[in-house]
Amino acid sequence: MKIERRLFASLSRYLPEEWKGSPVVEVPEGMTAKNLLEKIGVPLGAVKVIFINGVHASGDEVIGDGDRVGVFPPVAGG
Repeated sequence: MKIERRLFASLSRYLPEEWKGSPVVEVPEGMTAKNLLEKIGVPLGAVKVIFINGVHASGDEVIGDGDRVGVFPPVAGG
């Protein structure tokens, strides 16, 4: 199944080389957002916020065909 994935800010360094050309990637059925992050080597401790289709998610939800997954690290500012 195909999903759209976005790793923002410092998390983009974890993108596999074959995923750098397009935000749409092929993933197996039944995968959760956390499974996806673990598969590509993103430390879950580096993740602050996960969105699936623009809705805040825990990461344990199963991703469906055509879903958009956005992942953000912690940020600080002043």
